Amino acid sequence: MKLTDTLAQAFDQQITLELSASVVYRQLSIAMGAGDLPGFASWLRAQSDEEIGHADKFIDHVVDRQGVPAIGAIAAPQVSPEASPADVFAAALAHEEKVSAAIRALYRLADAEGDLDARPLLNWFLEEQIEEEATVSEILAQITMVGDDGPGLLRLDAELGRRTTGGDSTQA
Repeated sequence: MKLTDTLAQAFDQQITLELSASVVYRQLSIAMGAGDLPGFASWLRAQSDEEIGHADKFIDHVVDRQGVPAIGAIAAPQVSPEASPADVFAAALAHEEKVSAAIRALYRLADAEGDLDARPLLNWFLEEQIEEEATVSEILAQITMVGDDGPGLLRLDAELGRRTTGGDSTQA
């Protein structure tokens, strides 16, 4: 079933948002690398790569349904060079919440358009976003618990640096 024009535009917006998430995570990774926290930087870089995979899932869905996705403009986020790990992960959580809201809106639109074929993809993303928010929220909570404790922050940095890049956001 071909996507309606309204739904095709909404998928384009979601694709752009997923690629924007990749740029957000990449910029946050740069900030942590510049702050001498390579484990945080590595985790955020892996998350950036995962977001590209998310965009690809949406792109494949649209193409499979005879569409031609169009990526919109993506602005690089502004991250202060003095951003703390807490600042960085609070920004990451805020962006994940934005993505979650957009996916829920896309799901509602697909239902309103009577598009049953989008449900499996969107159901997968609804579950994925629960996991994404929970993971980032947990990391932020751990950063908050550690506070200004240098050894604790370095332990967390080392732990996050062990994340594999297989696209599994549960590895924190």
